[in-house]
Amino acid sequence: MNVGIIGTGLLGNAVASRLLKTGHNVIAYNRTVGKTESLKKLGAKIADSPKKVARDSELVITIVKDASAVESVSFGADGIIHGKHEKLIVADMSTISPISSRKIAKKYLEHGIPMIDSPVMGGPLLAEKGELVVMIGGKKETYEKCKPLFDSIGNKSFYLGENGSGHAMKLAMNLQISILALAISEGIILARKSGLDPMDFLKILNSTYFKTGMSLIKGPRMVKGSFEPSFFLKMMQKDLDEINYTAKEFGANLPFAKLANEIYLLAVKDGMGDLDYTGILAYLEKVSKSES
Repeated sequence: MNVGIIGTGLLGNAVASRLLKTGHNVIAYNRTVGKTESLKKLGAKIADSPKKVARDSELVITIVKDASAVESVSFGADGIIHGKHEKLIVADMSTISPISSRKIAKKYLEHGIPMIDSPVMGGPLLAEKGELVVMIGGKKETYEKCKPLFDSIGNKSFYLGENGSGHAMKLAMNLQISILALAISEGIILARKSGLDPMDFLKILNSTYFKTGMSLIKGPRMVKGSFEPSFFLKMMQKDLDEINYTAKEFGANLPFAKLANEIYLLAVKDGMGDLDYTGILAYLEKVSKSES
């Protein structure tokens, strides 16, 4: 299958790499051309506009920062719609609100292009292994056409309903992750301040059913102060903005989501946005030291 990837950041690069390794033809575009070099070496064709990606692809996957960026690559000058052909399908793998997603899908439909939302759980490492979890919103028949490709990058996919459903679920999942990172961080800080080895905190946590993938894999790195990004802290804060916006629009009161956003925003303002999202520990430790 000819697949276009628009946005070759951490996740986009990993998804494109996996698709190339599983026999798909990949056409990639990124606003910063240098971020496509590694894919070019793997055999991807590099396009100089979203229009050209669409023209040469049966499925175009957008993996960009926010709804504004999705709009730009979709409908702007040399956008995806200008490369329209009868077989073209668009799947948005960005993390945006379901409200924005539905508006974008409607606009695509006006141009005769079917769009589904297909955000994922798992991050770059699992993308490269083909072990992502894919969450789908949109017409089921459109999803079914793309399912073999999603099976290349993921070991599970969930069809959830109309456009926006995948993005709504993705926001609900990222809310769990943001708060879990805060909880593990504060547990590490409390153990350390109590004179205990925070690694013992993790060993005990991970011996109970309260353990998580984060406490097992990222927890030891957090204790060591290693925050190599698989997902930037600043992007988690952006997602918390989307979560709180969506909650307000849907009439949901999420006090923890509001508090989490305030904390992550302070960390970004303190210059920690390019750390992994678990780098929220570094911010909380800094605050703890200043208050002691």
